Amino acid sequence: MKTAPAWVEPVMRAGYGARGTVYLLVGGLALLAAWSGGAAEDQTGALETLRGNPMGRPVLALIALGLACYAIWRVICGAMDLEAKGTGAKGAVGRIGQVVSGLVNAGLALSVARLAMGGQEQGGQGSQTLTSHLLQMPAGQWLVGLLGLVVVGAGGMYVLKGWREEYREHLRFTPTMAKLAPAARAGVIAHGVVIAMIGSFFLFAALHADPSEAGGLSKAFDTVRGAAFGRMLLGALAVGMVGFGLYCWVEARARILPTRPHEGVVSMAQRMGARLTA
Repeated sequence: MKTAPAWVEPVMRAGYGARGTVYLLVGGLALLAAWSGGAAEDQTGALETLRGNPMGRPVLALIALGLACYAIWRVICGAMDLEAKGTGAKGAVGRIGQVVSGLVNAGLALSVARLAMGGQEQGGQGSQTLTSHLLQMPAGQWLVGLLGLVVVGAGGMYVLKGWREEYREHLRFTPTMAKLAPAARAGVIAHGVVIAMIGSFFLFAALHADPSEAGGLSKAFDTVRGAAFGRMLLGALAVGMVGFGLYCWVEARARILPTRPHEGVVSMAQRMGARLTA
């Protein structure tokens, strides 16, 4: 197994920290929206709200830098197989997903940087723009439908990852991490539900050849709020987003990178296994 360069680890931790900050902000504002009956914001909208504060722009610049670190981490992680997923079919799919995740977060980092410099961003329009471009291509409806299936599948994988607590294998055990585990688990599951919803929007857009039916996080919030007991469901989803933000912070603090030296480090999965066999 190759050893990852030393600079990878701080870049990874900075990236997870920034990502966690974004989701904590999104979840917090969604929780306020559920309480007041207002509209919940997606990542861009939530960060634009932050810009109105006295220290908003410097904080946005730091978040943009952190998200750029996360994007770099995901791309090189997939390209160099820094998490030792292997070259088999399952490993290849996982590594491709890491690279795609990095590219998506690179776009978000660029949007946040524009906000920090005083520019304007239209949150929630990216999915519709992408869908519109795909629908204009040959077999465009099939392409959008395939994209929807992939995104729904990714959401399902997150739900399973949270339900089975598979992430514990890559987290260093500490008493604090153990206390945060339930919130992290709920956050990963909630994140998977939201991703699956976004995938379903792509499927509806493909079915009706209508890019306006596509959408991102803000549309997922609006859909939940429009259902029966919508404000309660939105509140639950918002708490889940806060939990996912905490999970990202846990990753920033305690993630074990298999291609970096970690002898003697006990993972949460190993500690739980020891307790079960004791």
